[in-house]
Amino acid sequence: MQRTKTAPPESGGAQRGERLMWLTHQRVFYAGLLGAAAERTMGGHGVYVSPAGAPPNRLCIGGGAWQAGELLVVPPQVPHRVESAHPLIFNLLIESESVDPARMPAFMQHCGPVDAPAFVRRMHDAHAHLLVASGRGMNFEGFDFDALFFGEPLAPRALDARIRKVIDAINADPAAPASAEDCAASVHLSFSRFLHLFKQETGMAFRAFRAWKRARSLLRYVRQAGTLTDIALDTGYPDSTHFSHSIRQVYGLKPSDILAGSRRLALHDAAGGFRH
Repeated sequence: MQRTKTAPPESGGAQRGERLMWLTHQRVFYAGLLGAAAERTMGGHGVYVSPAGAPPNRLCIGGGAWQAGELLVVPPQVPHRVESAHPLIFNLLIESESVDPARMPAFMQHCGPVDAPAFVRRMHDAHAHLLVASGRGMNFEGFDFDALFFGEPLAPRALDARIRKVIDAINADPAAPASAEDCAASVHLSFSRFLHLFKQETGMAFRAFRAWKRARSLLRYVRQAGTLTDIALDTGYPDSTHFSHSIRQVYGLKPSDILAGSRRLALHDAAGGFRH
């Protein structure tokens, strides 16, 4: 998902066979390169974990002091930077609308370094398990994401049926030009009522939510051939300039660097199969 500028792929550390991404509508697991990223702002609950035996990662929240830890937790929409001394990093993203924040595991209800060694071991074990399956050419359809990483299903978020309908439509086609006015009309709400209810139900403003889903959809294209302009249009951006600016705001990296860092990544996309 990201390109490293501190250690090229051939120099050891993260080897080709260690890198994979499991992508579903509501979850992402990424084991790959962490580039020299600028500040990033993700739309999901984020977790960063160091590989076994690697030095702790470092985290800077919103321009504050750097903090170090084997496990770093970042809530949705929190600007942050991450640094790693090891080329490989493990990253989980849990979509905010899919889980009840008050019923998430205790360590996920923090921001910054967290001491949760049992979860770290589970993350390492899950990575090893998925590597074996990926190496055998298996798809991940039969795996339970939450059970693998958390030991049990995460409690779902209760949503107003009208907001759920809009969310499902955006998730089904993030590239669609879904304006707030159109979405409000589709569920028979006034524009102002829709915006208020959407933020109340999801914890995110509609515009930020839509921008995140569009940027997140780039992950499906990281192993596909095509120009940046092609990918920009396929993901719903009007041009490559807007595409590059938006992606850098979310991931802290240029789209070209994300694609370059994904060349040796095994991608397991629940909606699009397995690409090695």
